[in-house]
Amino acid sequence: MAKEIERKFLVQGDTWRDLAEGRYYCQGYVPTQGKQTVRVRIIGEQGYLTLKGPVVGMSRSEFEYEIPIVDAQAMLAELCQKPFVEKNRYRIPMAAVVWEVDEFLGENQGLILAEVELTHVGQTIELPTWIGQEVTGDPRYYNSNLVKNPFRDWGA
Repeated sequence: MAKEIERKFLVQGDTWRDLAEGRYYCQGYVPTQGKQTVRVRIIGEQGYLTLKGPVVGMSRSEFEYEIPIVDAQAMLAELCQKPFVEKNRYRIPMAAVVWEVDEFLGENQGLILAEVELTHVGQTIELPTWIGQEVTGDPRYYNSNLVKNPFRDWGA
């Protein structure tokens, strides 16, 4: 079984922007009844289907599969909740990890998060200067929840 172990942080400032090129992501979520998520994602010309278990601390089970882009497009159109989560992702290698900075677009514009995947729960990492408050475990920042409660509505 695949395990995803990650920490998530708010991003401060713009110094990270010169460290990588962004890539556009569009993803949607198929409604589920529990704490599992089913994500459909398009990156460039490739589709992906991802199933994730409930979050326990910093980890959860994760299974991701490449699927034909036409299938991903149909699933987004017919099965996924709206609005989609749209973002530019920047992959920034630093020390022994790769930071993924997500600059959200559309309904979540203004939100910038950084995630880092760990090899084990106790792994220590060096935080870059552009890393702000840690939001690991705060469900408001889960991409699947940004569909139901977009960032633009948080001030309301």
